[in-house]
Amino acid sequence: MASTVTTSKDSAATSRPGYGRLLRTRGAWTFLLPGFAARQPFAMLTLSIVLLVQHTTGSYGAAGAVAAVTGVSMALFAPYTGRLADRHGQRAVLVPGVLVHAAAGLGLTALALNGAPLWALFAAAVPTGASVPQVGPMVRARWGVRLKGSPLMATAAAFESVTDEFTFVVGPLLATALCTTVDPSAGLVTEAALTLVGGLLFAAQKGTQPPVATSGDGHTRVRHASALRVPGVRVLIVTFLGIGSVFGGMQVSLAAFTESIGEPGLNGVLYGVFAAGNMLAGLACGAIAWKVAPRRRLIVAYAALALAASALWTADSALLLGALGLLVGMCIAPALITGYTLVESLVPAGARTEAFTWLTGAVALGQAAAVTVAGQFEDRLWDGAGFLVPMGGTLLALATLLALRSRLAGAPRGRTVARGMGHREPVAVD
Repeated sequence: MASTVTTSKDSAATSRPGYGRLLRTRGAWTFLLPGFAARQPFAMLTLSIVLLVQHTTGSYGAAGAVAAVTGVSMALFAPYTGRLADRHGQRAVLVPGVLVHAAAGLGLTALALNGAPLWALFAAAVPTGASVPQVGPMVRARWGVRLKGSPLMATAAAFESVTDEFTFVVGPLLATALCTTVDPSAGLVTEAALTLVGGLLFAAQKGTQPPVATSGDGHTRVRHASALRVPGVRVLIVTFLGIGSVFGGMQVSLAAFTESIGEPGLNGVLYGVFAAGNMLAGLACGAIAWKVAPRRRLIVAYAALALAASALWTADSALLLGALGLLVGMCIAPALITGYTLVESLVPAGARTEAFTWLTGAVALGQAAAVTVAGQFEDRLWDGAGFLVPMGGTLLALATLLALRSRLAGAPRGRTVARGMGHREPVAVD
């Protein structure tokens, strides 16, 4: 397959990091535009389910429970989707996946509108979540192919982080507008339609998808090792669980705090400040020519995140909480970006999509757990007690990261582990 670094022009484009040079990478726009359309529904799904089910049942508790089942199902099945994409190609997994997801989402909509019992909604939520297309990890895997060995990999990781954050700003706004001004089911119907159209367009870009390893006779018979077997990936999963605890804890605790001071409308403003900090830091990370090793950057960034998150519970005013939220957001982006960047050196190319989905799923699981625990803290303890969850989650993850930091080093050159027939891949070894 042709590499992007084949001409002097391409070499110059990848000599220094920068978004302009990144976006001039040959073939990038062919997967970026449909990829953005296909990942947008990811940020619409949860809120669309909450608004629809709450409208049909009158219960936020039931709506939250159905949305939680969807989220947990997605987090549990996402790594297996990534593994199948590595083994059989992204197109082979994505096409049936978006068809199943669109059908499941529309089925859940029909059940809710017809007053189906809660257990039926739970049953429909499982395939809806399990079939969520993992377009973000697939885009990251495509960047890995196009930029193999290029200093622009860190820039690409930053670009994807900013894209994810922008998606989670636009998606909820679009879902809310559709459900409140058009119809309570419009959010979920639109989510299914965007997933189907965007997913199929993305899958059609066969020229940029990562190649599938084959045996000498051209048949796909190579046995791949799971990304989870790489020790560094397991360490990154723990660190990303901690990041998820920040997202989940902030969502619940900001809402409770603004309610307690009689200004519930400030919730969106404060969360927007938090998201803005994340986006700004992500943009900055991608524009810097880093000379510090990624492992050290991750430790420093995560220590800063744990320190900032530990101060949230002390805030006694919206102004102070906004400033701390901005700081926490600015610390999240460097940790996320560096974690994704480390995957390139830790994981063989044939397992990277799976590795990215493990990390994405870890954030989702950490967020789901944090929402539950923070909600209990707010109900049973004092206003603002939910902010203890981001503090605890990041401190535990930081302790794990420091204790096992040696596992984030790539495999020494020359040490390989044979995998399958006629194929050898470098695999990190304890």
